[in-house]
Amino acid sequence: MKTETVNIVMIGAGNVAVHLSRALSDAGMRVIQVYSRSELSAKNLADMLHTDCTASLAEILPTGDLYIVAVNDDAIAEVVAGLPLREQMVVHTAGSVPMDVFAEKLLNYGVLYPLQTFSREYAPDFIHIPLFAEASSPENMQLLRKVAGKISSHVYELSSDKRMLLHLAAVFGSNFVHRMYVIAAQILHEAGLDFGVLSPLIVETARKAVSSSDPARLQTGPARRNDRRVLQQHMERLSAHPEWQRLYAQLSDSIGKHYHHE
Repeated sequence: MKTETVNIVMIGAGNVAVHLSRALSDAGMRVIQVYSRSELSAKNLADMLHTDCTASLAEILPTGDLYIVAVNDDAIAEVVAGLPLREQMVVHTAGSVPMDVFAEKLLNYGVLYPLQTFSREYAPDFIHIPLFAEASSPENMQLLRKVAGKISSHVYELSSDKRMLLHLAAVFGSNFVHRMYVIAAQILHEAGLDFGVLSPLIVETARKAVSSSDPARLQTGPARRNDRRVLQQHMERLSAHPEWQRLYAQLSDSIGKHYHHE
């Protein structure tokens, strides 16, 4: 790099790109260009960052120090194939895509994976978000650590294989849990109750889980107690929702097997 300022090109304008761009910019780095195949999305993010934008991969500036591909997992390979770059440092932000997606196209590449859920409505505090980095050389890792360390106090090196397992764990610990929230909210709605009544329970459950090295020790509920009467009553009340009923049965069975119920 020629200067202390890291010049970044953001390839993508979705939720991850928006929040990551803001964090990098707030930390003193310079986003010199935003790319999105949607001209409107590219312009909206570029205007927010007071920088340039393009909707053409061929027009991506060659002068960046770091190019961050923050697009849907399925689109990464296609975007990489269209990049007019060779020696520049390029990373993606996906948990489930191996680093070698870049290997045939680029000389310098890596991954910078933020372990967090992102939505437009909520601005996360990046300083507490774990960032997992992987790079094609020690020099490239040094750059990633420099960049990541400016926005997060939790930066780790992690291989593609272990990052895939981390992503899988995150799906269970976040995405699937959120689906349970949606079902719980619908059950409450049918009873004329607001989802907010579960807030203290959800917060306390999460607090205890993240403060323990063994969440299994903290499991509660009718399946944990093997309370067959309650389990049957719940199954009957779910008869109008066969999908929820199957989920309830499968999860209860999984809990029961873990605690050695017959």
